[in-house]
Amino acid sequence: MDTHLHHEHTESHLKSSEALRDIVIGMSDGLTVPFALAAGLSGAVDKSSIIVIAGIAEIAAGSIAMGLGGYLSGKTEQDHYRSEVKREYDEVENLRHKEIEETKEFFANIGLSPALQEQATEEIAQDKDRWVDFMMKYELGLEKPDPKRATKSALNIGLSYIAGGIIPLSPYFFIADSTQALEISVVATLVCLFIFGYFKSKITGVNPWYGALRVTLIGAMAAAAAFGVAKLFE
Repeated sequence: MDTHLHHEHTESHLKSSEALRDIVIGMSDGLTVPFALAAGLSGAVDKSSIIVIAGIAEIAAGSIAMGLGGYLSGKTEQDHYRSEVKREYDEVENLRHKEIEETKEFFANIGLSPALQEQATEEIAQDKDRWVDFMMKYELGLEKPDPKRATKSALNIGLSYIAGGIIPLSPYFFIADSTQALEISVVATLVCLFIFGYFKSKITGVNPWYGALRVTLIGAMAAAAAFGVAKLFE
């Protein structure tokens, strides 16, 4: 009878996806910036309708700007990768001895014997495309980017910004008096900031309670500063 015990070893490592990173960027700014704007305007005007118009305009402009930033960042990453690939192919063609030494150095750094360094380098250098891919990943630390990354990033960040921005603005849609709307907006936004900060910190491996409190305080300070400035110059 086979009595061998099989122990499964499961490695649990955080791998934050690019989409998750985009959502965090868009949502954090979407919750904070329109919240501060609405709070500041509430200190200067009485009618919620004015704040709604200004808030919608800010959300539209902010989501486009943030989305465009994500798009340009994605395109820059692709352009940089293509540029480095072209350079590696050129070095493989014209500076083969240098690339061979760099490949051997990598294998030496991971502990292979001189004989295995020679053998592994010889094997990988037989295929130019495979060699370039190897150097891109292990010499430069670059992974081939998703060709649709730029568009996906723009949409993820832009939509997340809109979703976050609607929360502090929503009470002004239903309450005509800006001061009363602000009171509800503060409670709703701070609760959302706390929840958002908690889960963001939990995903990224930071103490979730500390992360939640930090995100909430940043949002509260931004709104308080905007409200105070508006009252000062009222």
